[in-house]
Amino acid sequence: MGQIITFPSGGYRYIKGVFQYSAGVAADPGFEIERARFQRPVPLADGFRAIAAHLASVARPLAALCACELRSPAPFTEEGFLTFNRGYVETLEQWGIYCDGRNPVARSNVCPEIEPPAVPGFYAFAYTVPARPDARPTFHIAGSGEAPEGQGTYRDRIIRRGDTSAGGLREKARYVLGEMERRMQALGFGWAQVTATQVYTVYDVHPILAEEIVRRGATPHGLTWHYARPPVVGLDYEMDVRGVAREIVL
Repeated sequence: MGQIITFPSGGYRYIKGVFQYSAGVAADPGFEIERARFQRPVPLADGFRAIAAHLASVARPLAALCACELRSPAPFTEEGFLTFNRGYVETLEQWGIYCDGRNPVARSNVCPEIEPPAVPGFYAFAYTVPARPDARPTFHIAGSGEAPEGQGTYRDRIIRRGDTSAGGLREKARYVLGEMERRMQALGFGWAQVTATQVYTVYDVHPILAEEIVRRGATPHGLTWHYARPPVVGLDYEMDVRGVAREIVL
């Protein structure tokens, strides 16, 4: 698991990941994480402006942004994903968040199968605020598909690539669940502290739901299934988890 790095200007720490996102974040002492969701996905540039306005409205700096949940029209090719990511981090760099290849902001980016957005945009975002006196520790884990990140092309690393049978999905889910656990554990958390679990796939998870997901303790507050594909062609299954203090709809 990546190095844990403190991002004091944002009030959180993060697991070092790839340049486009960190593997997960946790609020530092004195802060807690809130999540805001848009009623409908907002195009990327408009979303960044809305995020800046919301952070200003709650008297928080731009650096308080700690997680983004994106929606895209369709899975990217490897080259297309790289191009998109380079454009995405430009705003984070302008905001003083992304610097020298280090990106503290966690992220998920998935592609709705039905009524996808016309362009990539924001579905939700998370940020730090001063903690209430009785606040519990909070965190937000980045989404992961069934392939190790930062080790070459996705195509060469996908677990059971092209196999969407119940057995294939079982192995994919086991890998992703394990990655969620590794990321949580690196930040000092586990399933008991999760407030929301999300899965992204267009394939039937019911045959593996009880034994692989529920019995593992991964759904303490149920499971939100988004009928969507992961962001890169060839990936079939993604999850993210969070344990946050408050959630609102903008």
